[in-house]
Amino acid sequence: MGERQMDGRADGELLAERFEEHRGHLRAVAYRMLGSLSEADDAVQEAWLRLSRSDTSDVRNLGGWLTTVTGRVCLDMLRSRRTRREEPMEAYETFVPDPVVGSLDRVDPEQEVLQADSVGLALLVVMETLEPAERLAFVLHDMFAVPFDDIAPVVGRSTAATRQLASRARRRVQGSTPAPDPDPTRQREAVDAFLAASRGGDFEALVSVLDPDVVLRADAGALAVGPGASKALRGRHQVAESAFMFRQFAQYARPVLVNGAVGLLTVVDGKALSVMGLTVVDGKITGMYILADEERLARLDLAGLVG
Repeated sequence: MGERQMDGRADGELLAERFEEHRGHLRAVAYRMLGSLSEADDAVQEAWLRLSRSDTSDVRNLGGWLTTVTGRVCLDMLRSRRTRREEPMEAYETFVPDPVVGSLDRVDPEQEVLQADSVGLALLVVMETLEPAERLAFVLHDMFAVPFDDIAPVVGRSTAATRQLASRARRRVQGSTPAPDPDPTRQREAVDAFLAASRGGDFEALVSVLDPDVVLRADAGALAVGPGASKALRGRHQVAESAFMFRQFAQYARPVLVNGAVGLLTVVDGKALSVMGLTVVDGKITGMYILADEERLARLDLAGLVG
């Protein structure tokens, strides 16, 4: 290579360095495909293994090659997940994807790529309803600008058919997820109003900050016990009643960044009890996505946020 022949170890080191340049991007692709940070890491690792076993001497765009390989790995994982999933429908209705949590004041370098052009929890929930091939076509093309000609071989369809997959996914997504307010100040105002009403036990104030058709998903995991541990609710009065029941925890909630928007992290005695992603539209909360699964919370990177 160059003026001298590199030994096998040096070749391997160079390949590893080139892969690391793309790791953040690949993790962002896998997270949007899978909605799970741990599975996203598994997919990226598998992409590295496939790279290390492949002859890429003719690959001119390594980033593009790795993106489609990661997409193929994720597609296989989604299909495997579908075939083995045995949970009742109620379990899906309360499912909340892994949130990406960060400080409102600073973004951890490792999370920076995930937070850039963040996909909200509401969108990830809708994407769970897509067929695996639809999700792949939508994520790779609409979110990462991969040409349909490159996606088609991964899903085993023609370019035209692949374009249709993305189109169907796009219609479902656009019809199910209202565009959130991009202004962090307005988001913070709504979240602060929700917290103040909860802490003050003001039911009417709680109702006033919620959209009439607000949706709440609370995912406490498969091992959750007790009534209402995992739930799916719609409507401002039902959601306000639920929030009112748990108002004693509001004093432990603190605003954080959840998937690029203002959300809440509840910490008691140095332990995270829940992460809440919020969707704010026109000053009202339209979606609340609460992850309270102890095992999944323990796997999140909350360093510096739970102290």
